[in-house]
Amino acid sequence: MSTDVVPGFVAVVLVTVATLAIGTWGLRFSRTTSDFFVASRSVRPGLNASAIGGEYLSAASFLGVAGLVLTFGADMLWYPVGWTAGYLVLLVLVAAPLRRSGAYTLPDFAEARLGSRGVRAMCSVLVVAIGWLYLLPQFQGAGLTLRAAIGAPAWVGPLVVAAVVLINVGSGGMRSITFVQAFQYWLKLTALLLPACVLLAVWAGDGAPDPTIGAGAGADFWSLPLGEGGGQGLYVTYSLIVATFLGTMGLPHVVVRFYTNPDGRAARRTTLVVLALLGLFYLLPPVYGALGRIYAADLAAAGSDTLVLELPRLMVDGPLGEVLTGLVTAGAFAAFLSTSSGLSIAVAGVLSQDVTGRRYGARRLSGVSAFRAGAVLAVVVPAFVSIAAPDVGVARTVGLAFAVAASTFCPLLLLGIWWRGLTAAGAVAGLLVGGLGSGLAVGWTLVSSDTTGWVAVLLGQPAAWSVPAALAAMVLVSRATRGQVPAHAGRFMVRLHTPEAVQLER
Repeated sequence: MSTDVVPGFVAVVLVTVATLAIGTWGLRFSRTTSDFFVASRSVRPGLNASAIGGEYLSAASFLGVAGLVLTFGADMLWYPVGWTAGYLVLLVLVAAPLRRSGAYTLPDFAEARLGSRGVRAMCSVLVVAIGWLYLLPQFQGAGLTLRAAIGAPAWVGPLVVAAVVLINVGSGGMRSITFVQAFQYWLKLTALLLPACVLLAVWAGDGAPDPTIGAGAGADFWSLPLGEGGGQGLYVTYSLIVATFLGTMGLPHVVVRFYTNPDGRAARRTTLVVLALLGLFYLLPPVYGALGRIYAADLAAAGSDTLVLELPRLMVDGPLGEVLTGLVTAGAFAAFLSTSSGLSIAVAGVLSQDVTGRRYGARRLSGVSAFRAGAVLAVVVPAFVSIAAPDVGVARTVGLAFAVAASTFCPLLLLGIWWRGLTAAGAVAGLLVGGLGSGLAVGWTLVSSDTTGWVAVLLGQPAAWSVPAALAAMVLVSRATRGQVPAHAGRFMVRLHTPEAVQLER
């Protein structure tokens, strides 16, 4: 093994060992089905916020943002702004009522609110689809990282991440993963912060040179510079805002975290802490992007997703540069593990209730067995796809997942929580319009090479039209079927909006 790959190899091994060790320690607390699904609803805000930060800061956050800033400049900061601001919308409109619903998963909430097995089935399909679409770039990013760090073939990363995630998720479920993800948030923050401080000191010592490339060098249409492009560029900007602001509340691995809080007040406090943690983290990737425009301009065309991994070695010679490279490699690998774990938990929970659970039964032991079988399906399918199709861009795929989530679960949650008039027929209509519209756009985007004209723009960033279409379909069909409003809707909404302290007093 050559000396330049030793730091990366050591970093990957240490992160893997630490992840497995913490997961094994957390296994001591996992005894019941509720522990596996929602950690028995006992996770406190500080720990839960760190865990949410750990799973939410994915490959797109750790690698993609810096690469986009390198290639296109500060216009790309709309991505981290939107990903963070989505939690503000979640805080105001969704977090506490969703926790008070008493559901384990999004399909549970849909069935409890609307009393429809059909709506539940549609939500289950969407959770699995969004989860797999979001898992795909995590496995791709892992392959990219191991290839850049130790020269491993692209298929090694997905296999390693899939194996570690399956061991942790299958052995301890949500309670075990909570400790792992909290640790990984702080590891990722440290892995970016310490090298950034050193690199900024090197930049200052060089006389603080200006960037050497302009926005759009090596441009990829699907990451169109948001400040350019006339009417099309303006549309892309607004569509990205809609997708990132509203898509957060529809991501299954984000929503399931709020079911683990003790009550609605704790869910709101968790969201506030998450906003602070995400804001702190997102200060760092743009630093790497800006420095990359000075010291690694060639990566804008050759592979901007590797910028964070390559920059320390390019700017700092000797052992210190290798140590910094090992540190960012550890952070990147932790990003893939933590996000993959959260997504696998969410998808496994749905599969265990609606697919594998029907086969294994519903008793405690059978429930855990069904969860583990669901975890295998949740991980193996996207891992296989990532190996078979390794060339899809990291940030591009994550953006599409946000668009689908915003077009489906966002309308369902907003109307289900805040409008008594929502009916099962309306929900089905909205989910079909939003799901099929954004889903077809995703399919077209992934297979088409056409990158010109308004059709390509509308399908490349569908949220600006698919979200309003889904909302309109839900409202119009619900109004047309107003006689089918569930009889328990009023009582259920009182439960959603009544603080737990008031309910106890009653």
